[in-house]
Amino acid sequence: MDDTADTTRRLVVIFGGRSEIGTELAVRLAPGATVVLAARGAEGLAEQVTAVEAAGAQAVHTREFDADDLPGHAGVVASIESEHGPIDTAVLAFGVLGDQVRAESDVAHAVAVVHTDYVAQVSLLTVLAQRMRASGRGRLVVFSSIAGARARRANYVYGSAKAGLDSFASGLADALHGSGVQLLIVRPGFVIGRMTEGMDPAPFSSTPPQVAAAVAGALARGKRAVWVPWAIRPMIFVTRFVPQFVWRRIRR
Repeated sequence: MDDTADTTRRLVVIFGGRSEIGTELAVRLAPGATVVLAARGAEGLAEQVTAVEAAGAQAVHTREFDADDLPGHAGVVASIESEHGPIDTAVLAFGVLGDQVRAESDVAHAVAVVHTDYVAQVSLLTVLAQRMRASGRGRLVVFSSIAGARARRANYVYGSAKAGLDSFASGLADALHGSGVQLLIVRPGFVIGRMTEGMDPAPFSSTPPQVAAAVAGALARGKRAVWVPWAIRPMIFVTRFVPQFVWRRIRR
């Protein structure tokens, strides 16, 4: 079976258009589609635009987008739809890993991580879900993480945001059931890329192209969730039974 997602849906918007996974996914969704890459500093997305154009997009546009500007979310979405029509596939590819050590003493930094990785996601998802529900169609892609399965000493600030996002997205998917809107939750393990540069890869690591390929395949099959790689799904289940005195010593 071809794991390229359905391209009959014409407008794809990547919120976080500079992200490696977002760009790789845009490339896979590009053939025949109009693609909008939304990010801060949108004028600096020439490399990403070239890659998506080369993949067969009908047209590629950029849009200024600040994920942390919550009041601006509705306006950005409305302006994109006003110019290009209803969004068929929206990918929320923005996020920050943050610095756990800094977050333990710097309140502002801890809050900033949670704001971007949870609060901003909730805001944009709600705006998008409202508009897609009204039109009776659309696809949403949300990136959770294995880090959200159980908080760990080494990254509990980031992990807590992902745990909240996973729960929110799961509930939203249920709320959207029967509306014609599909929500896909992506749960990757450690991803080797710019965000994790300088860190030793954890077991069952993947790369942005591998994650994007899995997401495109899951979209094409109408899945509600996808684990990348698939082997981390049973691993997530097993972590629930690890004693706390052992769990707190796990570094990664």
